[in-house]
Amino acid sequence: CKFLPKTLLFQLLGLSIATLSTVTHYGLHFTLISDISLDGNSYRVIHYRAFYFGICLSMTLILAALLSSAATVRESQCLTAMGFFCFALAFCGLIPAACWRYTHSTEVEDSMMDVYDFVYEEVRRNTSSFRRQELTAIHKAFLCCGKHSPFGDTTNVEHKTCPPGHAHDAGQDCLREIQDFLKKHMDFIFSLLGIAIAFTVYGMILTSFLWFSIHFSSNLDRKGKYILR
Repeated sequence: CKFLPKTLLFQLLGLSIATLSTVTHYGLHFTLISDISLDGNSYRVIHYRAFYFGICLSMTLILAALLSSAATVRESQCLTAMGFFCFALAFCGLIPAACWRYTHSTEVEDSMMDVYDFVYEEVRRNTSSFRRQELTAIHKAFLCCGKHSPFGDTTNVEHKTCPPGHAHDAGQDCLREIQDFLKKHMDFIFSLLGIAIAFTVYGMILTSFLWFSIHFSSNLDRKGKYILR
């Protein structure tokens, strides 16, 4: 019975991961960059994969918590084993995700800044009015204005695309703003991954003890019983 309150923590963790995945996928900053990015840019692929991974992970943790609760109430070894399998499955998904965060720490950041660079240079060349609208939307979303370009004066571009009160002299470099915004978001995601890894290990240990306690209690109940023939 003491195991039941702990399963609520796993459910809350699963809901937190699902909420973060949804916010990341449908948030203004991320959807804007994803819609603008070209086919050759890797950001859109990462954007969708991260969402589906987060949803699958949250469902696995919630399912593991529900199975563990049912196993505790019914004292079922089968349900306990299924709960352990779900925790192990979540753990096997979390470890590669955490490793990817270290080995590809700058891939998401570089892909987002590449999108901004592309749109900015397109507007600077005056090749597309549609790109000017996209650049204006980025400036409004990140509350920034332009960038330091080595190709000459960019005041005309910033005057047309920056939001009111964000002139280049008083505003922030958009590449730096994108980098800082994404760094904070990725640090938060990595912290949640660390918490999820710790909880999945804890869940595997609890389900293991639960399985053995149910197994040995079942064997002890059978001892000392005799049948008269």
